[in-house]
Amino acid sequence: MMKPGSVRNHALFSYFQLITGIFLISLGIILMLKANLGVGPWSVFYIGVSTRLPLTLGRAIQVGGLFMILLALLLKTYPGIGTILHMFFMGFFIDLINPLIPEIHFLANQVAVLACGTVIFSIGSALYINADHGVGPKDSMVLGICKKTGRSIRLIYNAMEIMALSVGYFLGGPVGIGTIAVALSVGPIIQFFLKFLPEKEVRKQSILRSIFH
Repeated sequence: MMKPGSVRNHALFSYFQLITGIFLISLGIILMLKANLGVGPWSVFYIGVSTRLPLTLGRAIQVGGLFMILLALLLKTYPGIGTILHMFFMGFFIDLINPLIPEIHFLANQVAVLACGTVIFSIGSALYINADHGVGPKDSMVLGICKKTGRSIRLIYNAMEIMALSVGYFLGGPVGIGTIAVALSVGPIIQFFLKFLPEKEVRKQSILRSIFH
């Protein structure tokens, strides 16, 4: 049995891990964006929204995350503290990092930055999942839709990704070879890094684990 002080320290460390994961996810997204080869489906959507509305990319992510959490609540799926922190801090970090990283030119540099961004994003996702404070906003929404429709997590998740990509493309979001590379590689890389993180005694169901196992 863990002592009270150890329990407190463990809880504090898990929140530090959570915020670190969100920061790395945000950094990875910005690196993918600056590589100019295309970004992941949901990033395509949010970038498209931010080009059409008077919102920064980070604010678009926060507004979209809030909408997804509210929809999940209507579908009787309740967010964890990590879900709320994900919504706020991801938008905050995105807007903090975005002006600091220049656009990348020359194909070799672009490919290298895209690869780095994908790996950093995946490490951040693994840390976030392992912290076990609730799934992200879109994952909460997916869980709610699955409960309501009885469809599989994989089916709903993939359908939502295709929808986000299609709408984002028509709104002017950047789609390219990098979009395909990110979509195909992120899941296996997340699973790879999860192997190096300690298992918890009790772990909530994670959508990412369900999809990519």
